[in-house]
Amino acid sequence: LPLLLPVLLTFVATSLSCPEHQKQALLNFKASIINATSLKESTLYRLDSWNSSSDCCHWDGVSCSSHFGAKTVLALYLDGIIPSNSQELAWLPSTILTPLFHIRSLMHLDLSVNSIQGELPRDGFGNLTKLVHLDLGLNSFNGSIPSQLFHLRYLQYLDLSSISFHGTLSGEVASLQNLRVLKLNAIFDWESELPKEIWNLTKLHQLSLAVNNFFGKIPSSSIMNLKGLKILELNYNSLSMEIPADIGNLSNITSLVLSDNKLTGRIPSSIQKLTKLETLQLDNNMLVGEIPSGLSNIKGLKSLLLGGNHLTWNNNAKIEPKFMLSELSLKSCSLEGEIPNWISTQKTLKTLDLSENQLQGTLPQWLAKMEVESIILSNNNLTGFLPPFLFNSHNLSILSLSQNNFHGELPSNIGNATALTILALDDNKFSGNTLPDFRSNERLELIDLSSNEFSGEIPTKFSHYTRILALGKNNFSGNLSRNLIHLRNLEYLDIQDNKITGELPNFIFQISTLRTLNLRNNFLHGSIPNCISNLTNIQILDLSNNYLVGEIPAKFGNLVGMETTTNDFSNNLDLATKQYNIDDVTIIWKKSKQNLSLDRLKMYHLLDLSMNKLSGEIPTSLGNLKALKLLNISYNNLYGRIPTSLGYLENLESLDLSHNNLSGSIPQSLAKLQQLTTLDVSNNKLTGKIPTGNQMDTMAESSSYANNSGLCGMQIREPCPEDLPPTKPPRVENKETWFSWEGLGIGYAIGFFVTVGILYLTDSFVPTKPPNYRRQQRRQRV
Repeated sequence: LPLLLPVLLTFVATSLSCPEHQKQALLNFKASIINATSLKESTLYRLDSWNSSSDCCHWDGVSCSSHFGAKTVLALYLDGIIPSNSQELAWLPSTILTPLFHIRSLMHLDLSVNSIQGELPRDGFGNLTKLVHLDLGLNSFNGSIPSQLFHLRYLQYLDLSSISFHGTLSGEVASLQNLRVLKLNAIFDWESELPKEIWNLTKLHQLSLAVNNFFGKIPSSSIMNLKGLKILELNYNSLSMEIPADIGNLSNITSLVLSDNKLTGRIPSSIQKLTKLETLQLDNNMLVGEIPSGLSNIKGLKSLLLGGNHLTWNNNAKIEPKFMLSELSLKSCSLEGEIPNWISTQKTLKTLDLSENQLQGTLPQWLAKMEVESIILSNNNLTGFLPPFLFNSHNLSILSLSQNNFHGELPSNIGNATALTILALDDNKFSGNTLPDFRSNERLELIDLSSNEFSGEIPTKFSHYTRILALGKNNFSGNLSRNLIHLRNLEYLDIQDNKITGELPNFIFQISTLRTLNLRNNFLHGSIPNCISNLTNIQILDLSNNYLVGEIPAKFGNLVGMETTTNDFSNNLDLATKQYNIDDVTIIWKKSKQNLSLDRLKMYHLLDLSMNKLSGEIPTSLGNLKALKLLNISYNNLYGRIPTSLGYLENLESLDLSHNNLSGSIPQSLAKLQQLTTLDVSNNKLTGKIPTGNQMDTMAESSSYANNSGLCGMQIREPCPEDLPPTKPPRVENKETWFSWEGLGIGYAIGFFVTVGILYLTDSFVPTKPPNYRRQQRRQRV
């Protein structure tokens, strides 16, 4: 027995620890991460306990079987093992998964949020036949979904969200007959039809296919197969047709999210039967008809988003809601009168959107005191002063009251609302010579006070975190303050249509974070400084309609933000883009005024220096700005030739050089501008042939070339000398031949009569009388 005891203890110890081959597979996984990146082992603090001298069943993120007998690894909880704030972060290759495919006992595998990139291995998942839970979401895999995943017959949970797969969702997904949760949000880039086989997954509790490009309809009959369904998320797709009328028969539904599709018809009345419903989001579709009043009887409802459709709210209905909402959107639902009083009963309300209605009256005190986080009441007919109590809230994050009739001065305690991130008060009648101090609003990123009646000097008491500042279309005057340079995160500055005076200051061009600068229609004078090139991120620059003089600096060619196209507008502005659009960036686009909203700004690159007193030649360096969509330098005193380098502006859609003193010919290089749709070179001193080929053949508006010295070409129906057919020389031979015959005829006639006359005079031409002539005469007398 003493001899057997060590052997027995060794056997027990071995059986109570994880198998050596599984331990080695996990160590190989850790090593592959370190080898594939520059990460130090100390950075992987979640894997600190992973070493060869300890039992892998005791490692962080590892779970083993606990029943009697040999232990095996059952679960790996490896989500976010690389710290998101790591300075050394590098992408992990998908090959790091290979060692894990040797742990055949795995039932639960979570590798989400790990910055893994590359194609998911085609082989390997087939080894993990016992998998019940698989989460690979929020990585950067690509390629297509491996077919082996669809053969994991015990799989109950599958999350591949936020992975950029190619192709379409295979009908093989229906093979996963034990699936309870399927999350495939934001995985496909290309449009594809929602596979009908998906409705055969009869054990589903959650189906999340949001933010894809699925089209088609929600089948009325097939969806009834999913009797146990609790969560249905199909938002941000292109689904059409009507919501199934019998959807209310899915009695277990707690969350129904169909927002941002193309759904039509009415809200099915059967939805009122969904007594377990907590989330109903049907906003931003094409639904019509009256909103069912019975929705207010669903006690558990917390989120009700119906805005952005063509729905109608029954303003006469007496609402005594049984729910307690946290979110409410009735945007564009034909609400009339004052803000509905029943909303005051919603003590847990965090988001309220009643925009684009016909609401009247003032902003009620009860709303100001409700501690709502997001209040969106834009595009109504509200009036009155802003209640100061509104800004005592430490929860208020978004306040959008644009396009109403509010008036008076802004409350001085705005700085108390320390959670405020978006303040949109544009298109009202607010006034005052001074603005409140916003420096305490450290989270305030977007401030839009445009289109009001503010006056005095341009204010500068804004938070350093301000990214968007819109002060256009007011009555601000005086010089621009140097304090603006302290706004070190400013990306958008709009001061158009005010009464700003003084020279164009150098310091404004020291704000290198600027992407949009609009100083249009003020009284600025002086020249454009060379330090303009400091605006390395600028995409939209509008200095038009001022009194600027001097030459256009060649340094414009160094505006690198206009050299390449990009959609990299600050990610921190995503919230602003979704919740609120700035529509006050007025540009002259293709000869008409247009407004650009914030979400469109990131796609445009514009340069407008028109309506000034600029002189000199157009710098050839402008040809470097290849991302430009619009270039307008009209109504100046520019002279010289049009640079051929403008033909390099491959993205240019609108070019206006009119009303200058430009001379010479229009360069043929403009024919290379494949995107060009508007061209105006009128009122210059241009000569020569208008270029032809490609888009130039479509630039046939004669007014675009009017009042020049000598342009010609097919566009203005004025032939150029070199295009005329050559003049035929005189037909000398024919004329000489004709004159020869004429001379011959005249000579013959003259010769004939002269000869006859001579003969007559010499009696050589006397007619001979017939022999019986006299006898005939006598007979006539008798």
